[in-house]
This record gives sequence, structure tokens and C-alpha cells, in this order.
Amino acid sequence: MLGALSALMILENARSAAHALRVNKLRSSLAMLGIIIGVGSVIAMVAVGAGAHARVTEQIQSLGANLIIVTAGSRSSSGVRGGQGSQVTLTEDDAIAIQHQISAVQAAAPASGHTPMQVVHRNFNWATGVLGITPETLEVKEWDIVDGRPITAEDHRGAAKVVLVGQTVARNLFGDENPIGLSLRIRRVPFTIIGLLGLKGQNTFGQDQDDIVMVPLSTARQKLFGRIQGKVRAVWVIIVKIRQGEDLDDAEAQIRELLRQRHGLQPYQDDDFTLRNPSEVVQAHEEASRVMAYLLATIGSVSLLVGGIGIMNIMLVSVTERTREIGLRMAVGARSRDILTQFLVEAVTLSLIGGAFGIAVGVGGASAISYFAEWRTLIEAELIVVACGVATAVGIVFGFYPAYRAARLDPMEALRTE
Repeated sequence: MLGALSALMILENARSAAHALRVNKLRSSLAMLGIIIGVGSVIAMVAVGAGAHARVTEQIQSLGANLIIVTAGSRSSSGVRGGQGSQVTLTEDDAIAIQHQISAVQAAAPASGHTPMQVVHRNFNWATGVLGITPETLEVKEWDIVDGRPITAEDHRGAAKVVLVGQTVARNLFGDENPIGLSLRIRRVPFTIIGLLGLKGQNTFGQDQDDIVMVPLSTARQKLFGRIQGKVRAVWVIIVKIRQGEDLDDAEAQIRELLRQRHGLQPYQDDDFTLRNPSEVVQAHEEASRVMAYLLATIGSVSLLVGGIGIMNIMLVSVTERTREIGLRMAVGARSRDILTQFLVEAVTLSLIGGAFGIAVGVGGASAISYFAEWRTLIEAELIVVACGVATAVGIVFGFYPAYRAARLDPMEALRTE
């Protein structure tokens, strides 16, 4: 019974609050403006941050987990240093040594190429990257075969003229036709398609990872690229997959030490190779996006503070204007807590209406950012609930003092007010 009476009283106070807000529409709108801007900006920026985090997670998964990429470096000659990749210093034997001599390594895959070439099927052609790989490459990059089979050790040993095609290449050369078993030509060399690679999407730099064909490394060397700088087993890159739970920094240090030993480098000589951890690049992008989102969310929080102060100001003015009304209510039996509840409900109602408009502005802003800036945004249901909670809290915190002042008025003094 008491619960029903309390609910009825709150409902009546809400109606009274709505009426008071309608009487002063312009003033109420200006008071809500800070709440609208604050809630809207916080939602939009948190959505940008969440979208960036989701995108980074996808990119790390597309790159493959726990990777260290070893690329060919440079050597100095007569005081002159070449740039990265100017001297091929890596071999397949380096990859074998890394895999067998470092316990933290799950697999090491040497590769060469990713060279742009024209691939031809019947009357269709497409310029794409051609990569020479070993069977370990798909494992370390966690790249699935959705149709057909992968390149095997037998294909590599026998320099078989077989090829794996990415989704973009398959779409542009074959349309809806199943490419498995069909042939394509690379530099006039016929290859048989044995597998269709799974979808990877864009990498951190916006490059289409599916615009690629892969052939056995030995085949690429003999039929397409030739020997790299005359070296029989030279490769441009070694992709190393570290076992789950192992420390990447420690594994990187072991790989560096092993390669320096194998290449006969003295302590005073620079590395003739480069080690990179792709996830660090992606995480740096994520950190930059997160800092920007925090910065803008902070600006939104300041707007919420300004909006709360605006609500307090409006409610104080309202208390002053309605002093006689408050006295009349007290004269007919209203208690101090009834007056407190009435004005507190008015403040919360004002804040919640502003919060509702702010949510709409935030969702619309996030959609606009996603559409025009082509940034991914992600709005979760929890974010809307939190926004409503924040708006309610602002109304309670900044509306309490005016409501308290109204509740503490002396009825006789209030009735004498003109």
C-alpha cells in the first residue's frame, strides 16, 4: 500500500515537473543544452574508441597471433650503408635454425616476393602480389583454406606449378565460378589452382590482404623470380610464430642472437636484418585512437558539468519564482520531504530529457563519423544504460541543493512573498 502511494506521488511530481518545464520552454531548453552536448559527445567518442579497439583486435587476428617478422637488412661497404633490404642476408637455413634451436618458436616460415605481377586466366587478367611460400606460412599467419588444399612439402621439394589464390583475385578473375582445378598464367608460366584462401580483409596500412596469390617458394625461385642476388636459398623475409604463453621480447632477443652468430657478426657490427612485431604497430594505432577518445570524452564530461551547473541555476531561479506556491503547498499540508521530492524530480526530469536527446545526438554523431570519416564505431547497449545513469546522477547531484532550499523555506515567509 505504501509502495503504491509512493509511486503515485512520484508520478504526480513528474507531471508537475513536466508542466513546469513546459511553462519555461526556452529556459529549460538552454539548461538541457549542456547535458545534450555532454552525453552526445561522450557516447560518440566512446563509440569511436570501442570501434577502434574492435578493429585492432580483428587486425591482430588477421595478422596472426604472436608473430615476429625477420626481414633482410643491409651491410656496410667502405663506410657506405645500404637501406633495409638492399642486401639479402637471410636464407631458408636461417628459418630452419630458428625453428629447431629456439624452444619458444612454434614455426618459422621463409618467404620471398609479394612482387606485383600480371596473372591471366583465359581473356581475363589481374595485377596482384605473388608470394613464394613454404608449407609453414599458412600456419604462422593463421590463414585458412576455404576450398581445395594447401601447398605441401612435396610441392615445395618438387617445385610444383601450383598456386593458392586470395578472395580478391578469385572474384576478379573467376567471378562466381569455382577456381579449384582451373589454370592461370604468371609470366606465361601455367599454374594449377589448388586452393582458395580464406578472407583476411585489410591490414593496418589499408592494404587488401586478399589481393594475393601464393606459389611454392622453390617454384617462385625457379620459374618467376630467379635467384635473389645469385644466392640459391636466399629469402626476403622469415615469419616466426611464437608459442602461446611465451615472452615475445625474450624470443626476439634469442632470434637476434642466433642470427648474429649464424651471420658471423662481430659485437661492434650492426644487425644485417630487422626484427618487427606487427602487433606493436597495431597496438600503437589503438593507443592513439584511445587517447583521442579519452580526450574528447573529457571535453564531453566538462559539458556535462556545465550542463549540471545550468540545471542548478534554473532550479534556483524556479525556487525563487515559485516561493509563494511552495508556501501554499506547505499551508495545505505538504511536508518538507514532499517539496524536496518535487523539485528533485523536476531536476532529474530535466536532466533525463536532455540525456535522451544527448543519446540521439551521440548515436547520430557516431553514425556520421562512421559514414563520412570511414572510421568504425561501435555502440553497445551498456553505453546507453550508462548514459541514462549519468544523466540521472547529474540531475540528482545538481538538483539537490535547489530542492533542499525549497524544502527549508518557512511557510509563513513564503506566503508573504509577492
